[in-house]
Amino acid sequence: MITINNEPTAYTPIFLGTTQHSLRLSLEILIMVGMKLNDEIVETYNVTVSAIELGQLPNIGSEIAIDEITGSELSGFKAKIRQSDAQIQNTASTELEKLVDLKNVGRYQLLKGKNIMTQDLDAPELTNDNLILMRQLLGITQQELATALDISRKTVTRFENGEQKISDKFVNKLISVYPQLSEAIEVQFDWVSLTFPDLTSKQVIADVLRLQENLFLERPTSQNFYTREMAFAGEKNIYIQDFAPVKNPETQAVDQKFGTTLYLTGKGTRLFEKALLEQSMNWRDFFEKARLYRGHLTRLDIAINDKWGLLNMNGLVKAVQEKRFWSKSKSYAVHGNVDDGWTVDFGKSPFVIRAYDKHKEQANKGYDTDVKTRVELELHQDKAEYVLDEWLNNDEKLVSITFDILYTYLWFTNGKIGDQQLKSHTVRDDIEATVEPMPAWSLLTALGQKMKFVREPKKQSVERIEKWVLQSVVPSLAVLKKTGHWHEIIEAINTVELSAEHEKLVMATTKNAITQASKQLNINFEKPTKKYNEDDEQGKRA
Repeated sequence: MITINNEPTAYTPIFLGTTQHSLRLSLEILIMVGMKLNDEIVETYNVTVSAIELGQLPNIGSEIAIDEITGSELSGFKAKIRQSDAQIQNTASTELEKLVDLKNVGRYQLLKGKNIMTQDLDAPELTNDNLILMRQLLGITQQELATALDISRKTVTRFENGEQKISDKFVNKLISVYPQLSEAIEVQFDWVSLTFPDLTSKQVIADVLRLQENLFLERPTSQNFYTREMAFAGEKNIYIQDFAPVKNPETQAVDQKFGTTLYLTGKGTRLFEKALLEQSMNWRDFFEKARLYRGHLTRLDIAINDKWGLLNMNGLVKAVQEKRFWSKSKSYAVHGNVDDGWTVDFGKSPFVIRAYDKHKEQANKGYDTDVKTRVELELHQDKAEYVLDEWLNNDEKLVSITFDILYTYLWFTNGKIGDQQLKSHTVRDDIEATVEPMPAWSLLTALGQKMKFVREPKKQSVERIEKWVLQSVVPSLAVLKKTGHWHEIIEAINTVELSAEHEKLVMATTKNAITQASKQLNINFEKPTKKYNEDDEQGKRA
């Protein structure tokens, strides 16, 4: 039983997966919930829910303790969790960390040195204009940057005037002083289509996806020459198309034609990542498994999420309108407007580069995201297979492939490109040598050789725990304190057993606190001192 906008229903809410593009420490997560009635999912809702109230992420297909859903398609839906008398272990934070690691195929750290990459990219070096842009995005002056990096303002000026080369040592120091640079760009898969010549849709569900078949709605279709479609929760987010079995009227034998295509749309990839998490798999594992079943990629979208606001869609659209860009493809199109957000496409199938305002797109749907702008590489057939081959056969090469493709096929400039230059045989080299690049775009492409591909989730720190508690737990603690349950909380804190990992965290933090104190108070904590007798009122030495 669940209430939807104050109307009681006989539905049972079922958890279908997480759908948002990025997860944050606020633990306000977007999930998909199916309404089950008489063993069928009759409708679905994308709702925002508190992970603190949720306690832990349910398994896909299991009942979720939601009492009420309120909102609309325009403003978004919110869910309230049913409070249970039983104490639920809160594992949501850990599970979300693992999901973030899975969700982001590559998380990139800005401006890391070349020595961390397996090969050099054919991409531009970090320039003085790039540094100026970064400083502006950080919102700091030359003097503030100089003070933070413990260098003179003259040095910063020389860097920005192009008089002094930007060294790897300077870049590494910049990263350490401004940690917000370390997660400005994320890369994730945003559409996956695979064809299996030897399987049926039900075999794909059971053996490849390993999802519950009863979560899929079977219905006829005439798309792509197929006759049957299996849709997760009845929606076209995760769906498989194949051929329905046909009974021979004369022999009564059932003829089953093999061959099927799996589609994971943008939202579908997000939903399926929870299933991968439950199976202790990552995307690489999944693609390797799909190939064991002779799965062949028919489409792969790789999304570069700009969470820093490095790219500005108004600026990109203006550059297109003023012909301040070079594209290997002669085809391009601009869609949208300033209010709803712009989209610019370069090229046609089998390969398209698309840039658009992700934040406005999600806001128009009633959702929130910390992704500002997105650049997508949409690859079909052989081009998609090429990227997958390179990734699976050469470890950590997805980074170089993604940004090398972007740099090779598209370039923006600050000045207009002459018609004669566009007709030249050495067009790319000529443009780069004579026309000033757009700093934001050249910085984005330069990041391909300056960033690190991170597969492991971030280590937990006391600062991150504190931030999470202040943002998400303190309000609940205040309620418990005002209702007389505070002593139970204190007792639980005093009696809880810390894991070995948490004990290490305590030791490391305590040592750091002592070190910092010794610096500030000029006390030598390393050498033993004579003891004091605390019972002596005069505080005499023992």
